[in-house]
Amino acid sequence: MYQENVIIQNESGLHARPAALLVKEAGNFSSEIQLVKNGKEANAKSLLGLMSLSIQKGDEITLKAEGEDAEKAVTTLRQLIESGFNE
Repeated sequence: MYQENVIIQNESGLHARPAALLVKEAGNFSSEIQLVKNGKEANAKSLLGLMSLSIQKGDEITLKAEGEDAEKAVTTLRQLIESGFNE
């Protein structure tokens, strides 16, 4: 398992548009990917799961993945989050 912590920077947190971008990007990896906020986990490939975490600006989350491309998955998703979801 590989994991990294990241702080949400974009003003609106992880609302529908950035969550959809995160789900789309997570779908490119074969690893199982989870987002964790305050001990609550959600599948990074599930839009409803991510929305259920109610992630806001300034929240610290943990990205964790397990599988053959786990490190690449976590690194890529962290970079997407740190960019403020600017494609």
